[in-house]
Amino acid sequence: MTAVQGTAVEIPTEDGTADAYLAHPADGTPRPAVLFYMDAFGLRPRLRAMADRLAGEGYTVLVPNVFYRHGRAPVVELPEFIDPQARPEIFERLGPVLRSLTPESAMRDAGAYLRWLAQSPVAADGPVALTGYCMGAGLALRTAGTYPDRVAAIAGFHGGRLATDAPDSPHLVAGRVTAEVYFGHADQDHALPPEQIERLEQALTAAGVRHRCEVYTGAHHGFTQADTAAYDKDAEERHWAALLDLLHRVF
Repeated sequence: MTAVQGTAVEIPTEDGTADAYLAHPADGTPRPAVLFYMDAFGLRPRLRAMADRLAGEGYTVLVPNVFYRHGRAPVVELPEFIDPQARPEIFERLGPVLRSLTPESAMRDAGAYLRWLAQSPVAADGPVALTGYCMGAGLALRTAGTYPDRVAAIAGFHGGRLATDAPDSPHLVAGRVTAEVYFGHADQDHALPPEQIERLEQALTAAGVRHRCEVYTGAHHGFTQADTAAYDKDAEERHWAALLDLLHRVF
């Protein structure tokens, strides 16, 4: 693994300033960029560690606090180990924050994150890749459809509500996606029932998007997150293999 440097950075947006974490190989050489979209629990030590691991594979990784309008991360105080069943008040506090991030505001922010990476001396020229977790999987898909010329590949893991009946469901951007797509779904995921998995697959296929969608048997929503009760080490390692395979192929 390559030595990694991680720093806190500030990203100007149309609506303020987003705090973020930047990880990249310590030699400072420009590397292919990955925009890393957080899960609902937000920018915290676990996500920084994941960004560091990805940077150690030779990438420049940016993890923005997409909830920055509500304050710097952590927006909601979190225990070291997150078990929402034992601590239901976590989601009670997160709910209004989650609902306040509209697709329109999220995509304005996505433009700012992509512009920041395009200007970063440690990010290589050209399109970027996206990876997203939980709510971040939907943000990744929306970003690929909103900025197709800037995105070469996207991956999403244990994404929720990716293909609902809503008029602004993430899967409806499929026709504008030019990136290669990978999704790793959890089969024990209340936030993405089988009918949504099928609807997403159909949308990507109909749009001619180069993609692969896999269901991780026995995995729960949040399986990559080692600081939560949903963590599944085998599923997490499968996720790393799939993500790195996609990145190595595209870059």
